[in-house]
Amino acid sequence: MKTILLTGSSRGIGAASRKALEARGATVIGHATTRVDQQTVAADFTKADAPDHLWTTALARAEGQVDVLVSNAGLFRPNPIDAPDADWLDAWEETLRINLTASARLCRLAIRHWQDRGIAGRIVHVASRAGHRGDSPSHWHYAASKGGMLALHKTIARAYASENITSFAVAPGFTDTAMAGDYLESRGGPALLADIPLGRVAEPEEVASIITYCALDAPGSMTGATLDVNGASYVR
Repeated sequence: MKTILLTGSSRGIGAASRKALEARGATVIGHATTRVDQQTVAADFTKADAPDHLWTTALARAEGQVDVLVSNAGLFRPNPIDAPDADWLDAWEETLRINLTASARLCRLAIRHWQDRGIAGRIVHVASRAGHRGDSPSHWHYAASKGGMLALHKTIARAYASENITSFAVAPGFTDTAMAGDYLESRGGPALLADIPLGRVAEPEEVASIITYCALDAPGSMTGATLDVNGASYVR
């Protein structure tokens, strides 16, 4: 049975992933910014010590071994280019800290954990279509954070495959969550669907099924792969 640390597990893609992973028999240690239940570790990634606190707590709950890290937590808020300078910079740094820096720190802790024990491990990074094609003029910071996550993922895959530490990325487009719903509404609502050949946004359960595959089933030879889930709205 695999023990999985899943960040951002309280809603949307994270909640669907937790359900799917537990249905496969995995032990999931969930995370949210604030505590939502006894099984979820609270850690606010805007705080400098939060990733270390989360990892230490997860290890204790896992009796010393975490097998898989699913890095899903993310912030998606607009940051208009004409915002006051200090506000724009604060929003940039907050998003990068939550979406990229916290993820990198957890990846580092996980990799060192697996190296110290001489065991296999895997990481699933939940990135975004925005990491490939960019995003709206108010979302430079979000696109940059997800592009950075994809670069981090590729670097990890290349660096540690020989140690049986593998890395996979999932890059959703618009998904039917509260976060995406707010964005769709701000960008014209249903009219934006014209950019999606499939004609609809993804369901959280669809993305969760791919995360589950990467966490539990994907062969080692697939390390370094990015799986796109965007209804053909971005085809590389």
